[in-house]
Amino acid sequence: MPLENYSDLSQSGSGSGAGFQFQFHCTHCDRKWKSPFKPYRMGQISGLLTRFSYLLSSARTAGRATENFADMGSRGAKESALAEAMEHAETLYTQCPECRKAVCANCFDPRTRQCLSCKARENEDSRRAEENETENARQSSASACPNCRTPASGGRFCAECGYDMASTHKSCPGCGTMALRASRFCTDCGHSF
Repeated sequence: MPLENYSDLSQSGSGSGAGFQFQFHCTHCDRKWKSPFKPYRMGQISGLLTRFSYLLSSARTAGRATENFADMGSRGAKESALAEAMEHAETLYTQCPECRKAVCANCFDPRTRQCLSCKARENEDSRRAEENETENARQSSASACPNCRTPASGGRFCAECGYDMASTHKSCPGCGTMALRASRFCTDCGHSF
């Protein structure tokens, strides 16, 4: 697929400056490359003839004819110059397969075959997916019964073991003393929970 990251700097028409040049740019950073100026000789010659035709009134018709002839041939010459510039630019710029933007070698990772923007977007997407996965795991573990690890279906008591899901404390089965829910041993008698 041909590159589309260029500007046309060509001097069209006739005159001494007639020629073709194109500037390619990286769509990610500010690096640019200009193709060498390729003069359009027919346009330059017709420009000279047009200048001399004003001196001689009989040559004015010939000057206009050569100018029209030069304009007709400029399209093919411009396409040829663009194809040549495009061939060289394809060695300097790579088109990202994901976003289809042309980027320079510094903005393209050949290992992942992605431009830096697509790579950053993919890293951000995977980071968000990991965060969502972690959050889902945290929510599912928070909604499980701390006593038997059965997923909670709502309500105050566990449907499997009858554990009080709403309480912040638990009582020791040995002595009846209240302890925090996260406690592993009773602080009064040392009974394990």
